[in-house]
Amino acid sequence: MFVKAKGSLIYGESGKEYIDFFAGAGALNYGHNPEFIKDRLIEHIQRDGVSHGLDMYTDVKRRFIDYFVEHILEPRGLDYKLQFCGATGTNAVEAALKLARKVKKRTNVFSFMGAFHGMSLGSLAATSNRDSREGAGTPLNNVTFMPHPSGPLLYLDTIEYMERVLSDDHSGIDKPAAIIFETVQAEGGINPVSEQWLRALADLCVKHDILLICDDIQVGCGRTGTFFSFERAGIVPDMVTLSKSISGYGLPMSLLLLKPELDQWKPGEHNGTFRGNQMAFVTAMAALELREMMNLDLLVKQHEHFIRKFLETNIKTVSDKIEIRGTGMIWGIDLSNVEDSGIPKQIVKECFANGLILETAGREDQVIKILPPLTIEQSQLERGFKILNEAVHSIIAGSSLLTTH
Repeated sequence: MFVKAKGSLIYGESGKEYIDFFAGAGALNYGHNPEFIKDRLIEHIQRDGVSHGLDMYTDVKRRFIDYFVEHILEPRGLDYKLQFCGATGTNAVEAALKLARKVKKRTNVFSFMGAFHGMSLGSLAATSNRDSREGAGTPLNNVTFMPHPSGPLLYLDTIEYMERVLSDDHSGIDKPAAIIFETVQAEGGINPVSEQWLRALADLCVKHDILLICDDIQVGCGRTGTFFSFERAGIVPDMVTLSKSISGYGLPMSLLLLKPELDQWKPGEHNGTFRGNQMAFVTAMAALELREMMNLDLLVKQHEHFIRKFLETNIKTVSDKIEIRGTGMIWGIDLSNVEDSGIPKQIVKECFANGLILETAGREDQVIKILPPLTIEQSQLERGFKILNEAVHSIIAGSSLLTTH
């Protein structure tokens, strides 16, 4: 029973301290209750600032939009309109898919095996996880899943496969309105794609008049070392979905970025009661200021260097059956080649008992997912990895998996 949280730490009712390597599934990039952001929120409440504004213009909404355009979009040469979609990430995905189909007048969408895009019906249709899909209780249609370059069909050139599907008048697959993708499949098991693959995907969409939608909900807002995870490839998606850490404080906020020519909504055609969380505007504005004050991208790169080196030196060397994947501050320890499928859960349980919070992801939950707050102190980062390292060695030591390097 958790009762308090600060920075990268969560405290239980007993007073026990836990290091958070989960970070609200990516919603807490700035950690728990960061002072700079908290003070702005308290000030807004104390002055009786607008708490709920529907789609009306407010001072905090204007300040956020102006700052986001000036400090995030313009320096990157990006020209996007902003649409506030509602409380959570799936709302932004729903808006993107709905708009893509409206603009292109096609019903099909391409998604990828291993993808996670949300739990409402439209975005769930683009989510590949069987357990999640079974919860729908109704057919999930109008999405075709393409092989992902990290998936079980590793021998396949996935871009070439899509090219042939789109060019073959006997493929039996309808041309999509859009292709939705993640630069790093997070829930899918920490599967980053290469810059070359991203550029090829963007070129494919241009060639076939297909909209490209980047789902940056979990790996955006600085998680990979740049504000948008697609920046490293130099591409410009037609639409980008943001949520989770865009508010900077764990408050509900969902944002769709779209190229101006795609704004073909009729007035009120896609609305919602909470598509303008005033408190989130306040904290989101403060978060953007804080990331600049901290030089957060540089900090993430420094943390990434430590994480990569630690995992390769201390974890990967435990067994040649262990695979390490990741970028920035999202990493996975893949144990899918280990004979005992229960080992990942055992390691996570052992870590929790020793004061470290982690989760599993990927096929059959065989990947241990590492997702600390971007602002974590180096000492806490090192302490968390010490706990993880001890758990991995404790669970695996003595088994047939242990190898000497």
